[in-house]
Amino acid sequence: MSATPTSLPPFDPGDPLGIDDLLTDEDRAVRATVRRWAADRVLPQIADWYERGELPGIRELARELGSIGALGMSLTGYGCAGASHVQYGLACLELEAADSGIRSLVSVQGSLAMYAIWRFGSEEQKQRWLPGMASGEIIGCFGLTEPDHGSDPASMRTYARREGSDWVLTGRKMWITNGSVAGVAVVWARTDDGIRGFAVPTDSPGFSAPEIKHKWSLRASVTSELVLDEVRLPADAMLPDAAGLGAPLRCLSHARYGIVWGAMGAARSCFETALDYARTREQFGRPIGGFQLTQAKLADMALELHKGVLLAHHLGRRFDAGKLRPEQISFGKLNNVREAIEICRTSRTILGANGISLEYPVMRHATNLESVLTYEGTAEMHQLVLGKALTGLDAFR
Repeated sequence: MSATPTSLPPFDPGDPLGIDDLLTDEDRAVRATVRRWAADRVLPQIADWYERGELPGIRELARELGSIGALGMSLTGYGCAGASHVQYGLACLELEAADSGIRSLVSVQGSLAMYAIWRFGSEEQKQRWLPGMASGEIIGCFGLTEPDHGSDPASMRTYARREGSDWVLTGRKMWITNGSVAGVAVVWARTDDGIRGFAVPTDSPGFSAPEIKHKWSLRASVTSELVLDEVRLPADAMLPDAAGLGAPLRCLSHARYGIVWGAMGAARSCFETALDYARTREQFGRPIGGFQLTQAKLADMALELHKGVLLAHHLGRRFDAGKLRPEQISFGKLNNVREAIEICRTSRTILGANGISLEYPVMRHATNLESVLTYEGTAEMHQLVLGKALTGLDAFR
């Protein structure tokens, strides 16, 4: 028997499609834990951090994130939470609703540095690094991008040569989140046998990580250059199962998946801000939410926001079922970041001049998302991934 109008649940502006019905009680509990942490520890101070271009107390924040199981969240063993990929996605959404820089801290730690060691490292490397990284006592970073090689990592210049049983690394990496505070850097380098990955203790002689300043995006995030000047490592620093470019690209797929969810967190924050503002801001004698053009904007924002969340849920279920392809992650990253940026910009128009004030989160999210659009694969690269998948023709070169 079909439901009658009197038996239908009320319309929820915060969940107009009833997406929460897809969640288990455990999913909701994970989301609530991360949302509560972000509300207590990030939201009261994030505007000040952003304005100052700093993330003070990052080590303490990392330990707190470790204590709630947010670091290496979907990995198993070694102190990791072993959560589902959907639960990890929900955590990314809540963290980025606070700020993209906080979600980046968690993504780089778990989806890049920890995942690389967990998936490609030796048992000794896993035991050495992963428990401390899961607890937040050790912060990790991931060195792939170089000053002259971003979208084309196969052309990297960082080189690792053999000297006896040792490896000696020389090169530079750029735009590395967590670099200046990391205890271990997962660094990718060319060798005579192809691209290999290395777990590099950051106290190694010849390693330095100067912080990058003067950013107008991801300001509440530690971003660094990595400089490797004849860094000598023992043979067992190499990740034994990471051979070829496919290894770092597999790590990037994990990070991109988190972005699919995270971008919707930034979009949700901006949408909710615009909706609240439209209900209370009065012009011409009534709230601006009562005008047709404002309602049209809000309706379009809600459509793209919740379509994006549905897409993230779908990809998360496929991930948990072992069916998620890299092309599908590109689909999600391309769509959700692009739509999140548009939602932020539309929210700014509803707020008018107040939209540029740090008293509201809108401009902060908008500028952060300009970085999110570019890192872990530019929009153009994901378009080409999808283009190749659709046509069977490679247009990258």
